[in-house]
Amino acid sequence: MRAGRPYAAEVRRRLFPPYPARVVAFTDAVAIVAFTVAGIVSHTGGLSFRAMAEDALPLLAGWLAAAVTTGLYRRPSLRPLLTTWLLGISAGVALRAAALGRLDEPRQLAFLATTLVLTFVCVTAARLLLWAGSGVSHKKRVPKSG
Repeated sequence: MRAGRPYAAEVRRRLFPPYPARVVAFTDAVAIVAFTVAGIVSHTGGLSFRAMAEDALPLLAGWLAAAVTTGLYRRPSLRPLLTTWLLGISAGVALRAAALGRLDEPRQLAFLATTLVLTFVCVTAARLLLWAGSGVSHKKRVPKSG
């Protein structure tokens, strides 16, 4: 067995906390909304219902549509998570650009790249926090001798 495999298995295990699917889906949605809030506030200095609707709703719609398609919450594993992230966030950015009439703007590629990276960080961090709060031990159990 390669040295990196146990670590990779542990990371995968932590990305899928032992909670019902609705809790994990809600956590993912909160992470995407948190990303949106941070982005809006950093760019405008404030937060409005309109900005939230323009930015968060398309991303959430893309994420949830992709999650249903990939079966992310029915069969939690790394491939559906990564596929949901890549396709769902990309679709959400495209939907947002179309709704705002910005499909032909070159800066939408920069927005897509930024959104992909930061939503990955936010969703991953939220899932790891959820796992940390689950009370599941991350230490390997060592049988008592004697």
